[in-house]
Amino acid sequence: MEFDFEQLPPQDRYRLLCSFVAPRPIALVTTASAEGAPNAAPMSFFNVFSQDPPIVILGIQTRPDGVEKETMRNIRRSSEFVVNLCDMAIAQQMVDCGINFPDDVDEVALTGMNHAPSLKVAPPRVREAPASMECRVSQIIDYPRRAIVLGEVVQMHVRETCLDEAGRYVREDVYQPVARLHADNYIVSDRQFVLTPSEALAGKDQTKRPA
Repeated sequence: MEFDFEQLPPQDRYRLLCSFVAPRPIALVTTASAEGAPNAAPMSFFNVFSQDPPIVILGIQTRPDGVEKETMRNIRRSSEFVVNLCDMAIAQQMVDCGINFPDDVDEVALTGMNHAPSLKVAPPRVREAPASMECRVSQIIDYPRRAIVLGEVVQMHVRETCLDEAGRYVREDVYQPVARLHADNYIVSDRQFVLTPSEALAGKDQTKRPA
């Protein structure tokens, strides 16, 4: 089947893109209002794009009525946010944080999680998250109904049990992040396997591995 994206309605484009570009990592983004009130919202239009500089990217859509979401308003005002990664222990809380609560509701506390202070930015992180990245806005690209936020990671918190004894590599048996497939379907990375380039084709040159 062929799909002309220049003619296809947005909801059909969403259905195809989000069904086939999957699984997508989830960022539970915490921000703070001008008064310091915390906010948390899950984002599956999220990924890491660079290590030098360390850049993560968020795609944040406006609400159906065209009003910007609280997360985006807070990011524009403060230029700061925290990306909290999610595992099965907080998967339900992550989904519940996506409910359209009033702006004055603290989603982290309401869902039974706890705040922890950040070191370099004002918004708090989620204490129960296996890893959290403090970010400052590098650039915002605006589209009619969506903003693309590029954030530079300035501090990262990692639960010690997620790393090996040297603190360098992830323990795949411990850190098993939850990702989104499509609609309300999610996946957890509890079945991992190792793939390396075929020596018969690439010899011992491993420099062309996927970035």
